[in-house]
Amino acid sequence: MTITLLRMTLAASLLATSALAEDAAGFRENFLSGAAPWETVTKRAADEGTVNLYYWGGSDPLNIWMDQVVTPDLAKLGVTLNPVRITGTKDAIDLVLAEKGAGKALGAGSVDAIWVNGENFATLKRQDALFGSFADKLPNSAHFEWDETDPRALLNLRDFGLATEAAEVPWSGEQYVCAVNTGRVEHAAAPTTFAELRTYLEAHPGKFSYVKPPHWLGNTFVQAALYAHNPDGSGATPFQETLESLGAAELARLIQPGFEYLKSIEPLLLGAQSGNIRYPEDGAALNGLFLNGEIDFACQFGLYAVATNLANGTFPEGAQSFIFPEGNMIKNKNYLAIPSNAPHPAAALVLADYMSSVAAQASKLQFTGMPAGIDPWTLTTDEAETLSAAAPGYIGVTQAELDANTAPDTNATLVDVIEAVWLDYIERGSADPFDVIVARAVSNLSN
Repeated sequence: MTITLLRMTLAASLLATSALAEDAAGFRENFLSGAAPWETVTKRAADEGTVNLYYWGGSDPLNIWMDQVVTPDLAKLGVTLNPVRITGTKDAIDLVLAEKGAGKALGAGSVDAIWVNGENFATLKRQDALFGSFADKLPNSAHFEWDETDPRALLNLRDFGLATEAAEVPWSGEQYVCAVNTGRVEHAAAPTTFAELRTYLEAHPGKFSYVKPPHWLGNTFVQAALYAHNPDGSGATPFQETLESLGAAELARLIQPGFEYLKSIEPLLLGAQSGNIRYPEDGAALNGLFLNGEIDFACQFGLYAVATNLANGTFPEGAQSFIFPEGNMIKNKNYLAIPSNAPHPAAALVLADYMSSVAAQASKLQFTGMPAGIDPWTLTTDEAETLSAAAPGYIGVTQAELDANTAPDTNATLVDVIEAVWLDYIERGSADPFDVIVARAVSNLSN
């Protein structure tokens, strides 16, 4: 009797799961059209029961926050968080696309939500693998600026130059910031331009390096150098165009001066004097060099990196942020996207809405030092104060200085080309004409 009852229970559960999967497309249509009230979403999310969040799991503070804060909070909403910690976002993208190619539609895949930005979002969008324009329909969407006429909305509306169309919701914001070890270099003497950096290295060879592309931290340093050496003096502006609109020849013209600068400082970088230039592989390796005094400056994304790294002992005691490069400190947001074949679409929406709450954003900031993705000017005074109180604070710079020196990311369609050019021209030292190197990169990536 017990076995029979168990079989009946399992059969009923399988039927309910199958019904949810079959109804997923209708649910999506109703939600995106505005026909489904939020109460319908939360009830369905509780029926689905689980949300599979795929994200880079290389941050212990972030993992602890997920386990100690997000998991119990979502449980109160009837959803069990399954945090899938991956070593690279591309792994989740590849899984989504493989399952989509195998015919797994909404309700039948494995991935409910992914921490993404830039190229990974562009890949999902290009392959029509996104749930749809959900972000501006969440209850907490009021915490974001969506007005296209307001320049402050840019990072909500465009991701690496690509229109988001509300198919991803901002989760955190960041800016590329450099730190100086004031035990070795006075804060006032830190370089603020690329020309000043080269002058410093001529006097102190070997005391700087940047993360090796194609790591995104290295890509960002390269992009900032390209903006600063734009031969037309228009900074980041032309780099917001797509590769298709620019063309290989125009891209080569725009980036050649910046790459020539990067080539010119190679003999002055860490290890060059012994014939073995050392480009750190990632942010952790960069921090190690900085902590050990092998380099005097460390450049990476991290508005609060100095405060958090001083607190955990991964920065030298004299570390302070400084403005570099003037006018070209790349600022962006990262996002949560829902794939078109999410197995639990309602639970994914509940997760996205929760992550957009002031409470979640403030606790994430307090636990991890990850800046908020919500826009403080949309909040009440009390909410804004809650967010501000959670921030570790700036050391060496002010918010006004950071805001005055921002630049947008490079268009996602240009990033792979720039990576390939760096590998060919800088790492491999190709002697081919520069326009040939760029044309080859474009051709290889289009095949």
